[in-house]
Amino acid sequence: MVRRPQALVIGDGDAGPDQLRLAEAVGGLVARLGMTLVTGGRGGVMEAASRGAAQAGATTVSILPSTQMDEANPWSTVVVPTGLGHARNAVTALAGDVVIVIGGGAGTMSEIAFAWIHGRPILAMQGSGGWADTAAAHSPDGRQSATVTACPDLPSLESAIRRLCDERGLALAG
Repeated sequence: MVRRPQALVIGDGDAGPDQLRLAEAVGGLVARLGMTLVTGGRGGVMEAASRGAAQAGATTVSILPSTQMDEANPWSTVVVPTGLGHARNAVTALAGDVVIVIGGGAGTMSEIAFAWIHGRPILAMQGSGGWADTAAAHSPDGRQSATVTACPDLPSLESAIRRLCDERGLALAG
């Protein structure tokens, strides 16, 4: 059996209604593409993306900062309690073949930095606010370790995911 491509969705744990709707739609898209969804496993963008993916039949992986499995959002299929606190962001950032950013504060910024350093392609949902908009407009530094692609809508996100997975030899559904 071949490993399913994994999409990491990162963003605000305290997201607004527009970000939550977008995150749920992104989770649904990830599921339709036959990918596994990975998040930090808590509320806000993470929970909304997990809900969208789970309702569409995808496996959802939650990488928690705590040691408590029951702190994962209710849409988590697989729970990984790290006990690492904010340092878990390094683990989370490496768990996606692609990293999708929706809004985001300081925790999201650290995940973007780890993803960038380790060469993970970053897909920033342009217009969702926070670090997603900053990443869409500016690469973190002069390194060419990764790419940042601004995605203004779901069709552009799907196109970017398909292109990146094709370049890496990762099979998607449909």
